Amino acid sequence: MRVTSLLRSLLGLKHTHVLGGRFGPDSLEIAVAPATRVPRCSGCGCKAHRIYDRRRREWRHLDFGGMQVSLWYELRRVNCRRCGVVSEMVPWADPGGRFTHDFEEHTAYLAQRADQTTVARTMRVAWRTVGAIIERVVQRHRNGSQLDGLEHIGLDELSYRKHHQYVTTVVDHVSERVVWAAEGKNAATVGRFFDELGLERMAGLRTVTLDMSAAYVQAVESRAPHAQLVFDRFHVQRLAQDALDELRRAEVRSLEEDGERHALKHTRWVLLKNPWNLSTVEAERLACLQRTNRRLYRGYLLKTVLADILGRRQVGVVRNKLREWISWANRSRLAPFKRVAATIRRYFEGIVAIVATGLNNGRTEGLNGKIRTITRRAYGFHSASALISFIFLCCSGIVLHPIFKSPPLHP
Repeated sequence: MRVTSLLRSLLGLKHTHVLGGRFGPDSLEIAVAPATRVPRCSGCGCKAHRIYDRRRREWRHLDFGGMQVSLWYELRRVNCRRCGVVSEMVPWADPGGRFTHDFEEHTAYLAQRADQTTVARTMRVAWRTVGAIIERVVQRHRNGSQLDGLEHIGLDELSYRKHHQYVTTVVDHVSERVVWAAEGKNAATVGRFFDELGLERMAGLRTVTLDMSAAYVQAVESRAPHAQLVFDRFHVQRLAQDALDELRRAEVRSLEEDGERHALKHTRWVLLKNPWNLSTVEAERLACLQRTNRRLYRGYLLKTVLADILGRRQVGVVRNKLREWISWANRSRLAPFKRVAATIRRYFEGIVAIVATGLNNGRTEGLNGKIRTITRRAYGFHSASALISFIFLCCSGIVLHPIFKSPPLHP
């Protein structure tokens, strides 16, 4: 077998001629050329017969047996009628890139499963180069179709740095993937999503799950008023839990005698637990609280009943029970629960939709947990763009495989 045939089998590149190779102490340089005689413009892809000049260019390829491999070619710059003077298109790399497609795909595959420093050492490239490669691979695999056919989406924010640095993510409940992400957590950020979505695709939206962020609610109601808002059940119940904890602290401060204060000690988690999770000792402590502090016990009942209402499955029953709960909270003379009642009244239809649609932000929160794992694995990110590239790489459904190049086996 000739050397060029062997190198062609090892490279496994389509539409590429291997012209020769030169071995060094720990490197291998392979001369290649496109299979097409007439060059194509890298901007528009059209044939360009007018050659402007030629320049030698090298591309880093996957290593062979520990040897660093690079491809080189006398790259032609063409004078395209549409794009002007640009480089020709080559089948093994992107225009302007210094790495082959195989090298970048293998690097991105490792980045899905390891931290960036490990990938940089394995592939023998700079740490920042790994991030640039990931951005190119993500751009190559994302063609805009991920926003097509969206019906049920979830909005949520994620903090990636101190001093309130946030990223907003949009999750498709059907495909269970992140379809959009951008820096920020205000109404303008969500507005950019709807701008990119467009009027035609926006008309297909049916439900949007989110927490009770006023900025998100305002953006969705102004840009997609036809979509049904569905507030996350966890955040609704959290309102009552926070109100109960605020009431407990206020009761402790209002008590003058140490003995009365001691009766409320170690009751925080007893009050926040579900009734069926209470131990015998905790149930006795709660029964004692019913006799010693009726205000706090009333708040506990309000919290428990709200959770029971949201756990029901009949929409009409939930609607009536919520109205009764709001009336009860307003009569309870407990200021924290009055505020919760006002919030529930303001977002009443979105809370009832929890039962009507069966949707919540659990899937969105789950993907955010995966993103936080990626952030911890990378020991944090300095910029939102770097984090967003990793989000799309690991959470948007991009499937990559390790690149193995070997000559075909013949029986």
